Amino acid sequence: MVLLNSKIVQLGAFFVSLMGLATSIVTTFLPLWKTMNTDLNEMENWYQGLWHNCVFQDEVGLQCKPFDSFLALPADIMISRILMLISNVLGILGLLVTVAGMDCIKLSGDKDLFKKKILVSGGVLFLLSGITTLFPVSMVAYLMVSEFWDDNVPELVLRWEFGEAMFSGWFAGLFLVLGGAFTFVSICMMKSSSSPVYHITPGNQKTVQYLKTEVL
Repeated sequence: MVLLNSKIVQLGAFFVSLMGLATSIVTTFLPLWKTMNTDLNEMENWYQGLWHNCVFQDEVGLQCKPFDSFLALPADIMISRILMLISNVLGILGLLVTVAGMDCIKLSGDKDLFKKKILVSGGVLFLLSGITTLFPVSMVAYLMVSEFWDDNVPELVLRWEFGEAMFSGWFAGLFLVLGGAFTFVSICMMKSSSSPVYHITPGNQKTVQYLKTEVL
């Protein structure tokens, strides 16, 4: 009995990619990309995301204010916002395309080659979605680390640190890349619906017939 076939791998790739896409969407709108607190007031924490600046106070709770203008955004926030939105769109398209090419979706006629092309497109979309998630998160993390250890910045200047959204973004990108990789693995595991069978005729001429096989 075959415990692992193309259908199982396709379903695994789908759910891993779905988890990555959901995490990526949540990461895009979380105001927890950067965090900062002051030694003078430990009851107050500052947060920054791609859309809001927030402050948390024990007496008041979390208060957020959106950025005033898109053109006034810092370069890293502007680029990250655009790339994360592109990543979400690519991930959604990848899910839709992959569903159409899965073995559990039946197409009329012999459409194996067509379904493989669809799965290839879905795998590429997942990989691009994962890359466009990992790049902005890693870029923001690199800039924060560089600024944190920059000797030219006075010690009195407060520095941003990693927020929870940074880690969720890395996990989201990793899941999307794994989903794309598993999709390509499932393509390699797919069997052709027609395999050639050679028969020897009395005239010593080979005739080719095709034997239908079915992927369980």
